[in-house]
Formats: sequence, structure tokens, C-alpha cells
Amino acid sequence: MIHEYKTIQKPVENTLLKERGSKFIGFAFPINNETELKNALEKVRLEHPKATHHCYAFRMGLNGENYRANDDGEPSGSAGLPIFNQLLANEITNVLVISVRYYGGTKLGVSGLVKAYKESAKITLEETKIITKELETEIKIQFQFNQQNVIFTLLSKFDAKVLNFDADENCILTASLKTAQKESISEKLSEMQHIKYNFIE
Repeated sequence: MIHEYKTIQKPVENTLLKERGSKFIGFAFPINNETELKNALEKVRLEHPKATHHCYAFRMGLNGENYRANDDGEPSGSAGLPIFNQLLANEITNVLVISVRYYGGTKLGVSGLVKAYKESAKITLEETKIITKELETEIKIQFQFNQQNVIFTLLSKFDAKVLNFDADENCILTASLKTAQKESISEKLSEMQHIKYNFIE
């Protein structure tokens, strides 16, 4: 089971590469879903409406199973793929890299484009900080009022963060913890009496 993945800490914008008159402006964004992806693409298109091409690649999902490489009108495979390969080379996911090109009057040819887009993505990612994120799971626990101390002690032992807590005769608590801890906390809770719990997927 995978409990963690590598991604970038925060966005990097406007790295610059010049190649025979053409300008390549690089962007990298951490993304978690389609909405964040669309917003980031839209933002760059609005900032550079006169650019000749907005080429990009992204990977999403634990194993990068959701991905796309877009040449945006450049010859097939000459832009999106070299960008995508840089995501693979850095073993990162949940990341979008965009390279905006302003044409400078000299054609670069397919091999020149491949090289330029690869370099643009590379220098953009070199500006980012790559971090490892651990997956988290939410758990809901129901217990009696007098068991509070035991439950809170257990949660702090597993570094769980309490998200919601309704204290009544019967208490209901929601907490998030690292997915890697799921089995261990289940074992502890199932040994206790008067407790119900379930994981929220």
C-alpha cells in the first residue's frame, strides 16, 4: 500500500528560457483535483493572452494514473510530452507544469522544440521545493462521556487531529490521521468497550 507521495510545496511562476528569439515562460502548480487544474490553466491563459502556445502536462493521483500532455498546436509530441517527462523524472504527482511560448520568428524544428520545452519544465521544477505528503484518513468514533480521556490520549499517541467533537452523554468525534496508522488504531479501539468507530472514505 502507498501511504505517501511526492509533490511540490507551492506554485512557481514566470521562469524564463530564451531560445533563438522564442521566449518560454514556465509555471508549476500543486493541484489536487480537476477544478484546481482548470483554474491554474485559466489563470495562465489570462495572464498571457497573446502567447503563441500554452503547452502543459500534469499528473494526478497516487501513482500519477490521471495524466495528460497537451501540445496546444505545436507538432505532436514536441511540447506536452517533454514537459510530462520532467514530472516523471522528478517522481512527482498532483502537479501541473505549463510552458507558455512567445514565437520569436525563427522556427526551432521538432527536435529544437522538444529540447526547449524540456528545458523550460526542468528549470521551472528546479525552482520548486519537492515535498513528501502522507495520505490521511478520517475516523468517526462514538463513545461514552466518561471515556473522553482514554480516547484523547489514544488519538494524541497516533498524532491524530480532532476535526469535530460533540460532547454529550454519548460523544461523537471526528479526527484525521495518517492512513499508515489505520490498522494500529483499529486494533486499539476494537479492544475497548462501549465504543463504535468507522473510517470515512
